[in-house]
Amino acid sequence: MTVLEQASESGSAALLEVRHVKKYFPIRKGLLQREVARVHAVDDVSFAVREGETLGLVGESGCGKSTLGRTVVRLLEPTAGEIIFQGTPIQSLGTRRLRPLRREMQMVFQDPYASLNPRKRVGTIVSDPMRIHDLGSRAEQKRRVAEILETVGLSPEHYNRFPHEFSGGQRQRIGIARALALRPKLIIADEPVSALDVSIQSQMLNLLDELQKEFQLTFVFIAHDLGVVRHVSDRIAVMYLGKIVELSPAEELYTRPIMPYTEALLSAVPIPDPDLAEKRERIVLEGDVPSPINPPSGCRFHPRCRYATDVCRQIEPPLADYGNGHLAACHHPLNVDKATLEQVGVSERHSPAEADQSALPQDTSGRSNPAVAPDTRSR
Repeated sequence: MTVLEQASESGSAALLEVRHVKKYFPIRKGLLQREVARVHAVDDVSFAVREGETLGLVGESGCGKSTLGRTVVRLLEPTAGEIIFQGTPIQSLGTRRLRPLRREMQMVFQDPYASLNPRKRVGTIVSDPMRIHDLGSRAEQKRRVAEILETVGLSPEHYNRFPHEFSGGQRQRIGIARALALRPKLIIADEPVSALDVSIQSQMLNLLDELQKEFQLTFVFIAHDLGVVRHVSDRIAVMYLGKIVELSPAEELYTRPIMPYTEALLSAVPIPDPDLAEKRERIVLEGDVPSPINPPSGCRFHPRCRYATDVCRQIEPPLADYGNGHLAACHHPLNVDKATLEQVGVSERHSPAEADQSALPQDTSGRSNPAVAPDTRSR
């Protein structure tokens, strides 16, 4: 078992385990539609989520967050790896055996406009899951829908209205109501507030928090807004180009980022205090995100990393445990003392100026010239 899985499973039992999951999309060309390449959307991802926990999943657009969420609930078939829900491997279950488990796993989609059928009334949309799984009579289903609508802040009078009669925030509440209809244990929330106004976002986040306490829900909260994720997550996983590069308790990630990519993301989070915002260094990543069709060798972040050396280009860093359940994959980690570095067995970080020295002759280990002293100044 990897160090990631060991750290994730500490404490209460894991409700969901994802082990070395991959999801590739084939690219086909020609008359015979032969596969000529693959998009590495999710590439060897492992994590676990404890019951009642909220795991935040963040990263740039296109890093594979939504694909991972859809793969976990089997809306997309995994290319490889294991998905274990409540101790049962579900990655290869057929439709009949998977159906009972679908009641326990639901998804809230990103776009409240596209995720609701415009031809169906709200009552039908919310009751459809109960009808499909044959739960209760028509009268019981109608009563249950009215209760759920009130729970998510809508009126039972909305039962016979169509989705186009609602605002964006109300439509997202309908999507949440549909996800709650079967009383699931796990909800994958795929950027549930990104399409909403800022004034509505706080209402939705408060609603999700209240629902989690009332129904003992477990969330995987997918977002690209680190400011939002901080307030709803117990732990946060950072993805880059199909891989998890850092996993940490929420508050520690914001105070002690280890991966340079996480440091750059945090530098872009707005600060409401103008004086603090002016003093903070804004880290602007240069270059474009590499293609997931042909990911770079070694560390996937090295083409844009200001600390990168030749070892980053040659060897992929494993997720290492830096204590307190804080995991990161980096050859030159930030904000880590020398004792921890020696224990983990990785190098001290290099300054941007020293990263330029990577063109110097290499020693037999493949690392940069040992004569170059690492910069250990704290940021």
